[in-house]
Amino acid sequence: MSKGTEAPKKPGMVPPPPGEESQTFVLPPGWQSYLSPQGRRYYVNTATNETTWERPSSSPGIPASPGPHRSSLPPTVNGYHTSGTPAHPPETAHMSVRKSTGDSQNLGSSSPGKKQSKENTITINCVTFPHPDTMPEQQLLKPTEWSYCDYFWADKKDPQGNGTVAGFELLLQKQLKGKQMQKEMSEFIRERIKIEEEYAKNLAKLSQNSLAAQEEGSLGEAWAQVKKSLADEAEVHLKFSAKLHSEVERPLMNFRENFKKDMKKCDHHIADLRKQLSSRYAAVEKARKALTERQRDLEMKTQQLEIKLSNKTEEDIKKARRKSTQAGDDLMRCVDLYNQAQSKWFEEMVTTTLELERLEVERVEMIRQHLCQYTQLRHETDMFNQSTVEPVDQLLRKVDPAKDRELWVREHKTGNIRPVDMEI
Repeated sequence: MSKGTEAPKKPGMVPPPPGEESQTFVLPPGWQSYLSPQGRRYYVNTATNETTWERPSSSPGIPASPGPHRSSLPPTVNGYHTSGTPAHPPETAHMSVRKSTGDSQNLGSSSPGKKQSKENTITINCVTFPHPDTMPEQQLLKPTEWSYCDYFWADKKDPQGNGTVAGFELLLQKQLKGKQMQKEMSEFIRERIKIEEEYAKNLAKLSQNSLAAQEEGSLGEAWAQVKKSLADEAEVHLKFSAKLHSEVERPLMNFRENFKKDMKKCDHHIADLRKQLSSRYAAVEKARKALTERQRDLEMKTQQLEIKLSNKTEEDIKKARRKSTQAGDDLMRCVDLYNQAQSKWFEEMVTTTLELERLEVERVEMIRQHLCQYTQLRHETDMFNQSTVEPVDQLLRKVDPAKDRELWVREHKTGNIRPVDMEI
């Protein structure tokens, strides 16, 4: 991976090396093969995330070999999963570099194992990663997706201070922000409901107004229908506001009411595992320091033996060798416990981040569906509003001033005999 701000590109699948996979062998549908950092091949079902060291059988229902343990995670190597390594550690993170030693059985000997010329691992905030300069290519858990479980292993510098923020904390903040956005959307719909209710109230009040109530004839009928349509429209908007409340606002408010509480539980669980990992790492460093001191003491006593041979010096050397061996055993035990803690943290991180992905998809889809319901209600309201003015349009087309005049004259006429000139 390259440094800088450019987004990392997803690597392709590692092809089988010559001789390890037969060119004529075809994996069952949905299965892919990958290499671990140590060069061991494992298989991933991309549909179920099931993984196994054993090659899956191409015949349905017939395993390739009896009974290997399968899990939803790829195999772990030395307590660390073979996928999900960050491109570069944050500059402010506490890190230490370790070189692998020779035979682990020689940890307590008077001469430390010969160190390799290249650094193999780097520890960042108590988490061990392959060294960027020497790490083998790692496959992503979900090579075809920008999945949370692949890109949030390292800590990130906190823009608000000098510390760091864990990758999982960033994911948690995003989830809580999404929940807040959902709440604000619900509040927005509530304001829309208030506007609809106030509008309906004003329409109903206006429909009772007596202005122009004395208009007569076909125009008077049309005017009366205009006022009635306001009352009908007010009823439409009241129904619209009621549906907005029951079908949009309330579901948005009630969806995952305990989401924040559940996220806190999740956060506490991951944080506890991270604390356990830090404690195990501190124990490793303490044991490593003790081993160094025991080896130094053994080396000093060995040099004394070369200068002066005595029974006392030989006894001291035997005692120092026993202590050095014990210190080596303690270090190996602490490293094993550390790897177990890191493996547990890793597995919980993968499981939890995938669950966060699922919850986020569920939340977005739920909001999308209810906003679609909102637009559908709007369309229905517009249609009902249109229906309230159709009678008005019909009466307006029937307005006939001549007919109105005839009816009025017939009702109010005072006589049709016109006056004539007076005679002398």
